[in-house]
Amino acid sequence: MKEFVFSTILEVRDYECDMQGIVNNSVYQNYLEHTRHLYIKSIGLDFAKLSEKGINLVVKRVEIDYQAPLTSGDRFVSKLRMERLSPLRFGFVQHIYRISDEKLIIKALVTATAINKKGRPELPYELIQVWGKE
Repeated sequence: MKEFVFSTILEVRDYECDMQGIVNNSVYQNYLEHTRHLYIKSIGLDFAKLSEKGINLVVKRVEIDYQAPLTSGDRFVSKLRMERLSPLRFGFVQHIYRISDEKLIIKALVTATAINKKGRPELPYELIQVWGKE
């Protein structure tokens, strides 16, 4: 199995839980997105600058397998690695683990691409430089 290249530690806030006292399923997408944004910054890419150039990174598909719930106050680590899926698509493989017992909470694959000024998929030089050509 390939190693994760980025991780961040977060904590569940009370308002992220539903009536059952567990994190609402939709909140996990926020955790995943926050991790992706931190990763993008960590490799020297800037969403605002890319957007100014007419390059928009967009999510095409999200697949999440829920393994166990998080509850209020749980600290967890969100991990990520990149995979090229095709010449125009890349995937963020993401896992979340509860810190207290290292339990796998979710595993996800977020498929993304970049859209140019004409609204067409195009991986710009900045992304190829980071993730390489397929």
